Amino acid sequence: MKKIEAVGSNRSDSRRSFMKRGIVAAGAAAAGAGLMPRALSASNRQPEGDRLTRGDSAILRLLAAAEIIEADLWQQYEELGGVNAAPSGYTAGLQQLDGDMPQYISDNTDDENSHVHFLNAYLESKGEQPVNFDQFRTLPGSQASGAQPIGRLTNLMQLAVDTSWWTRYRSRKNPDLGARFAQAVPTLSVGQHPAIPRNDAELGDPNNVSNHVQAIANTAGFHFGFIEQAGTSLYATLSQRVTSLEVLRITLSIGGSEIMHFQTWHDKAGNAVALTDGDLTFPDLAHSHDETLQANLIMPEPCDFISKELPRCAIVRPTGRGQIDAIGAITGFIADGLFIGQKKEFVQLLLNMAAEADEARRGL
Repeated sequence: MKKIEAVGSNRSDSRRSFMKRGIVAAGAAAAGAGLMPRALSASNRQPEGDRLTRGDSAILRLLAAAEIIEADLWQQYEELGGVNAAPSGYTAGLQQLDGDMPQYISDNTDDENSHVHFLNAYLESKGEQPVNFDQFRTLPGSQASGAQPIGRLTNLMQLAVDTSWWTRYRSRKNPDLGARFAQAVPTLSVGQHPAIPRNDAELGDPNNVSNHVQAIANTAGFHFGFIEQAGTSLYATLSQRVTSLEVLRITLSIGGSEIMHFQTWHDKAGNAVALTDGDLTFPDLAHSHDETLQANLIMPEPCDFISKELPRCAIVRPTGRGQIDAIGAITGFIADGLFIGQKKEFVQLLLNMAAEADEARRGL
């Protein structure tokens, strides 16, 4: 598969025409510049023949990029916690959240890889360049037995996990209408916490799981939900901007898969073992009498939607502009710590791709 040569759409316009519009040459991006200024608008225009509109191409590129990031982090979880992982305190800790966690982790990993392969193949079928971030797979991974000795795109060992998605989905308020939400696990949203064992000592004993190893598994459980709620809202938000009915079919169909992932991890996170490990404390959600924290309330609570004058409705949220749109999703990943140690060029490349996707406008 060819490497991405430029973030912008691969149109039939001449190279000179592109340069006049301020776009970085494809060769420079492939050489490592990897950046595209926002001079190119992603507003949709009439495509040539069966080609994608510029906006649809930008949206699919951003979604492919997001799926590559997810596939990279899920692979790390699968290596140490999936069905083929050796028994350890970490796997036992994950199974405290649900006995089938190894299978769910492996299935989620397979799904994200399928999304990457499909989106890139679809882009190529329309004459577009596939997205490839191999040049940025430079981050060190876990040193624990079972982790592959390969470079990574993402960091899972220094996370500050935003757990406000938990209280958001139990609230009758909507972030699209300005609401803000408390953290379910306040101490997890600050600092830098591992979600995978960093070494063999943190793999632990499967027959005697320490608080520290269980805390790592608990962190993973909430991180699973954080990642997939972002994908759930991202697909719903960007679907409102596509022009092609076929592209809309793709975003709605893959987005539905992301919703299934989120519902699964939403359920499992509530089983996190109540404990304190250093400055990290997980509350006892299973016995909480606070509805905003109650573990078995995993269906979306009906909330304000479109207007506070309308009846409340159970929905995916947010789905409005300026929330978990393309820029919102990438900045959320940055704040999470996923790219600690990553090259600035990679982060800027993602932000540029996100800006292009957010500029897309539905054409008629």
